[in-house]
Amino acid sequence: MTTTSFSRKFSVAPMMDWTTRDCRFFHRLMSRHTLLYTEMVTTGALIHNDPARWLDYNAEEHPLALQLGGSNPEDLAKCTKFAEEWGYDEVNLNVGCPSDRVQNNMIGACLMAHPQLVKECLGEMQAAVSIPVTVKHRLGIDDLDSYELLEQFVETVAESGINSFTIHARKAILDGLSPKQNREVPPLIYDNVYKIKQRFPELEVVINGGIKTLDECEEHLQHVDGVMIGREAYQNPYPLLSQVDTRLFGETGTPPARIEVAEQFIPYIERAMANGYSLYGVVKHLLGLFHGERGGKQFRRHLSENGHKREAGVETFREALKFVTE
Repeated sequence: MTTTSFSRKFSVAPMMDWTTRDCRFFHRLMSRHTLLYTEMVTTGALIHNDPARWLDYNAEEHPLALQLGGSNPEDLAKCTKFAEEWGYDEVNLNVGCPSDRVQNNMIGACLMAHPQLVKECLGEMQAAVSIPVTVKHRLGIDDLDSYELLEQFVETVAESGINSFTIHARKAILDGLSPKQNREVPPLIYDNVYKIKQRFPELEVVINGGIKTLDECEEHLQHVDGVMIGREAYQNPYPLLSQVDTRLFGETGTPPARIEVAEQFIPYIERAMANGYSLYGVVKHLLGLFHGERGGKQFRRHLSENGHKREAGVETFREALKFVTE
């Protein structure tokens, strides 16, 4: 069991195309303590390409976890070693993604039907490094969705030596639902996650799925050790991330205002564009910063309509900010 210098009490979920390094730098401007995750990276992408393309990040992003997708124990061990060499704080194995593409490669939620293989993968990953290795999974898949099977899965996987489980409180339906539908259609059963914590008090249990407010987080924390938030932290980040350090981590002081966060991000935009990145590719992650605020829709529209233009630069971003400051 590896001890950590960071907390999993509150984290932002790995989300494809969303939790990029630009997004994570932005999130870090609002919270020092939130654990941030990369998008899922497959072992094949790391082994057969330049690993730096997938693994490079900004030093400010710590604490930072890499999420891996794969089912070959040797490949996963090799990629976990990459993560340690790059300085990541944690490596997480994806056993929850329901997309067809990953199923065909035995990645993601389909692995819930193979607990012995998951145990072997996690064992090899841990043997390769000294940083923590964790797992994220669902309540079940298709007809393998009873609480008893979930308990057996956790019991088997815990034999690998890992002690931190993040559980998305829905099952995945692998045949007939899209990944988007799998985030919404199967019902949330938070009680089954609570029961896992009661059954395995020695394990760290983090709950995920449908959680939108810090009030809800505090409620869940009466039953489990941590809360992971996905879409809400991306689409409406400020109410969560600006308050979480004081609400859940006991920090004192006043969080930065929304406009301060935007202004603190400007030097980052300048650096990214100097390295050849487009304005919109960097600032699209900030479209929800002024969600629900006066001028917020105009801010979003201005960036959406003008951020793609070849001549778009930091001034385009400053123009958008005028809608929320005037």
